[in-house]
Amino acid sequence: MSNSLKERVRAKLLRQLGEDGPLDSEQDDPRQISVESDLDALDSVADDDPLVEELAARYLVF
Repeated sequence: MSNSLKERVRAKLLRQLGEDGPLDSEQDDPRQISVESDLDALDSVADDDPLVEELAARYLVF
């Protein structure tokens, strides 16, 4: 079954957050904040939005 690029990017971002572990409330992790921000942005656009391809390139999703 073929997933859309947006679904694959979303899965990659969620996997990265899971691998990073829980957010440390005492320290801001810029990378984790960036991934969460990108996930929020991804969830707010349509499947054919250019942001989907930009995030796919940034996170090496093929």
